[in-house]
Order: sequence, then C-alpha cells, then structure tokens
Amino acid sequence: MATNKAVNHTDVLIVGSGCSGLIAALHLPADKKITVITKRNVERSDSFLAQGGMCMLDDMSDYDAYFEDTMKAGHYENDEGSVDLMIRYSHELADELIGYGVRFTRNEDGSLDFTREGGHSRPRILFYKDITGREITEKLWAEVLTRPNIEIVEYQKMVDLIIRDNCCYGAVVKDNSARAEEKPADYETREEISVILADYTMLATGGIGGLYSQSTNFRNLTGDAVALALKYDIAVKDINYIQIHPTTFYTTEEEDRNFLISESVRGEGAILLDKNGNRFTNELLPRDLLTAKILAQMEKDGTPHVWEDLRPIPKDEILKHFPNIVEHCAEKGYDVTKEPIPVVPAQHYYMGGIKVDYKSKTSCDHLYAIGETACNGVHGKNRLASNSLLESMVFAKFAAEDITSGYGKLSFDENDLPDLSLYKDSATLDKEYRKIVLDAIDKANEETK
Repeated sequence: MATNKAVNHTDVLIVGSGCSGLIAALHLPADKKITVITKRNVERSDSFLAQGGMCMLDDMSDYDAYFEDTMKAGHYENDEGSVDLMIRYSHELADELIGYGVRFTRNEDGSLDFTREGGHSRPRILFYKDITGREITEKLWAEVLTRPNIEIVEYQKMVDLIIRDNCCYGAVVKDNSARAEEKPADYETREEISVILADYTMLATGGIGGLYSQSTNFRNLTGDAVALALKYDIAVKDINYIQIHPTTFYTTEEEDRNFLISESVRGEGAILLDKNGNRFTNELLPRDLLTAKILAQMEKDGTPHVWEDLRPIPKDEILKHFPNIVEHCAEKGYDVTKEPIPVVPAQHYYMGGIKVDYKSKTSCDHLYAIGETACNGVHGKNRLASNSLLESMVFAKFAAEDITSGYGKLSFDENDLPDLSLYKDSATLDKEYRKIVLDAIDKANEETK
C-alpha cells in the first residue's frame, strides 16, 4: 500500500508544455479537465528554441517535391503514410496558428513569405524572424490561458507512470519548484511527491539532448518518457536515430546548451569556409550529410570548428530576418555583417522514440505520445529541416481528436498506488533512467552495424 500519498485527479494529463502539448490541450473537449505539467517552465522547451520555421504545402503542385524531399532526407526509411498526413494537414495547421495570432513573416503585398533550408528543393518554410518556435509557443500559451478547463502546473517532473495490465492510469510526479528562481504561488502547499490519476495520459516530454555534453537542447530534456517506455516494455522505434545539427555557435565557454545557427541562414545564402577562408561544400545538403562534410573538414584542418560567413546575405536582410542570431554573436564578440563566425555540429533532434500509430497511440492503452518523444516514422533516419514543429502539432491534434471521439473513463484502486517515498531520491532515478536510454541506444547501434 502506498504511503505519503497525495493523489490528484484529472481527465487528461499532458506531460510537457511545448507546441505539441499545448495544441493537444486546445483540441481536447472543453468539458474535460486538462492538466498540463512541465518539468521547468514553458520557456524551457525545444519548441521555444526553434529558429528556422515550419513547413507548409502552399499548393498541391509542390506535394510531390515536398514528399520526395522529406523521404530523401530520411534515407527513404520514413513511414510514407505519416509523411502524407503531415504534408496534407500542414496548410490547415498554419491557418489555425494564424487564427491564434501567430505572426508569420509576410511580403509587402500581404502574402505569406517562404524561406528555404537544407534539403528543400524550393522555399516552403513559414517563419517569424529567427524566433519562429517562440512566436508559436507564446501564442499557443496565451490561447491555453483563456481556457478555464486547462490547468498548467510548472516545475512538476514525471518520475514514473502508473501502469497496470498494459493500461496507463496517470503518473507519479516530483515537485521541482524549490529550484525555481520565481516560486509558484502555491509553492508552500505543494507535496514533494504526488500522483496524478487520469483517464488518458499524453507524453510530450521532448527530446534527449540533456543526455549529451554538446546539444542544442535544454539540459532538462533527458528522455524521461522514453526511459519509462523501456521500463514498462512499451514499444519504441528507431531508438538510435539521433540528428546532429551541422551549425551551432562554437565557444570554449561553459554554456547550458549550444546556440543554434539556423538552417535558414544558409538557405538565404550563408556559406561555410575552411580555416583558409575557402568554401568547401554545398551548404544546402541534408543535415546528416552536411554534418559529415563539416566533421571531415575539421579533421583535415585540425580545428575544433569551421567558419560560417553570412556576408553574402544583404546586411538589411540579416538584421531583419536573424536579429536573435545577430545579437547572440555580438555578445560573443562577432559582427556577422563584417566577419565569419565559428560553428560546430552538435546533437539536435531525436527522430526515434516511443512508437505510435497515425493517431499517436502507443502500445499501452490510454497512453499517447506526441512531439519529439514520439516516433511515427515520419522523419525516417534523418529529419528534413523545419518538419519538426509541423509534425509535432499535426499528430498532437490527431491524438486529441482520437481521445475525444472514443472517450472512456478509467477507475483505479488507490490502494494499489506505489510507495511514494521510493521516488524522493531523484538523483538516483535520473541516473537509472539515463542508463536505460543510453544502453538501449548503444544496443541498437550495435545491432545495426
């Protein structure tokens, strides 16, 4: 029997507050209580960091090319059905986001502007400056706050799932608010360890970059959901498919994460240079191929980085399109309008994850996975630039719609809850879950050699 238990009830529990978690919450029934928990605060998601943009099929004449670009980038290991759904629902999603107030960049005539990135045969990427992810997340967040049935609880870390007979009944969570610089209003009344029982649980915990020393991800993104899936024999897919981003700002300083130099910088004309200032590759190769070219050049030159030169882009366009990058580089002592900047590849995205179907259902009943922690095969072995925001939200909507159409309540005997005191040693749990994920990745790498 559980001891020290604090039990909360909700209808749908969403673990994660990135774009997928937020848009899923917006598409669940208004008469259901929706609880969104997040390990830190809403600004600590990869969605918030996304610079480049979000792909959209502007007209059907681009369908075949967009489909082929996605498949080619993924080395044709993609699930074709997932790719088709993502592309076909992209315009509907973009319209919805605009309805929430998302300010995609427009041309002088008011039409949507599109940029191009590596692996794309034509411009098809919507963007807002170089903070597209932030713009989308903030607008979704604002919309969520208008819904009285949705509650957001920050600084709640999922430490376990409540699984019985291959059915998920919710999660065990640990309160992290003691680590917050600005304490939540209910800080003093929070239980250290508690249980949230739910009819449905949606995992939207993001990537695994926190497991790596060099990553563009926030350190708190440590693959918790994948670890728990492995713990409970919930199906996973392509678990060793990890994407390296070719261009992150190189620094010898200790930083929380590698600062991304967006793909769209190269899409607008930036070039890559070796130590002698010579261009050495096609900058618009898919990410995995370009990363290989950069690493080979670094080895040839005996340097810890290569150089990225933004000067081929008109100065006014640099300042208008990439203000965040300009500011960050200036803080590090570089004027991107006058000189190249040092860049190096770093872990960026997780194509693998918890295996889901087209409705984002896992192999465990009443459990869904969405966003980067899920794998429906859409990206194959390598993700095409700017498909992540799109995919995460399209399939999150499908998950919410599936729950809505077949809603079924669960009943759980609270006497069957685990002993919550077992979860107080979070450092040991973190190490255990980290080992579970990394061991599984290593095993998959060995099997695919």
